[in-house]
Amino acid sequence: MDIRQIEYFVEVAKQLSFTKAATTLHVSQPSISKAIQNLETELGVPLFYRSSKQLELTDAGHAVLINALQVLESFHNLRSELTDLMDLKKGQIRIGIPPIVGAEFFSKLISYYKEKYPYIEILLTEVGTKRIRQGIEAGELDIGLVCSFCSTNEQLETIRFVKDPLVLIVHQDHRLAKQEFIELSNLQSEAFIIYRNDFILYDRIIEECSKFGFFPTIACETSQKDLFIEMVQAKIGIALLPQRIAEKITYDTIQTVPLKEQVIHLELGITWKKNKYLPFAVREFIELARGFMPE
Repeated sequence: MDIRQIEYFVEVAKQLSFTKAATTLHVSQPSISKAIQNLETELGVPLFYRSSKQLELTDAGHAVLINALQVLESFHNLRSELTDLMDLKKGQIRIGIPPIVGAEFFSKLISYYKEKYPYIEILLTEVGTKRIRQGIEAGELDIGLVCSFCSTNEQLETIRFVKDPLVLIVHQDHRLAKQEFIELSNLQSEAFIIYRNDFILYDRIIEECSKFGFFPTIACETSQKDLFIEMVQAKIGIALLPQRIAEKITYDTIQTVPLKEQVIHLELGITWKKNKYLPFAVREFIELARGFMPE
């Protein structure tokens, strides 16, 4: 039994297809079939029910799959550790960032990191906090910039990176544009330009509005900062944006109004999976972030 046989078996078990597994692994189907047959011979049990309709795991196959996944994880962890020891100038980090706030709060840290480690490849995925956490749990992302005020996830570890209050942005002709402060209760009759529902800030705004007895009327959900601004500029609705982003809006016709009470903060943290080997590139990124946290 070798690691290649285990990798082939796991992929076939995932796909329940020799053809699809061969395509994913970029090998021929006969090579896959032969490797599985040799594995079954060595173990002395069939791992799949083979029929004309569909491939299925046997009970033995299910048992082998559980252990095979653990073997592969241990093997990949070992290979990552050895790579770190052999060459610290190579590697990559897969980072998830929210599209609306990622560039504003994360770009300087990434720039600083790239200056120190120019050969490390950074792969960015722009999605909301919920999908970032799912990606880290599934092993598709190494770390992520997430809203850190939501409930603790026992599988993830998080350090706070930044805290920024949300402020109201409105067109200068809006009835609230001249107010020094506003309360959320003043927004009950307004149409909201709001974050997509896979963003934690969507839940947060809904939750805070519900404390005043109303559910926001939603004119549009978006993940694009520019669309927030353009739709407010077009008088389609009002929006709540992080203060640091609102301060950089260049339209003279858009006014920013702070929340008086029940202030909603964007609390961002850097998160990664607990009890998992982190490559040097990822560990160093986290350490740099600890000393880089803006307040």
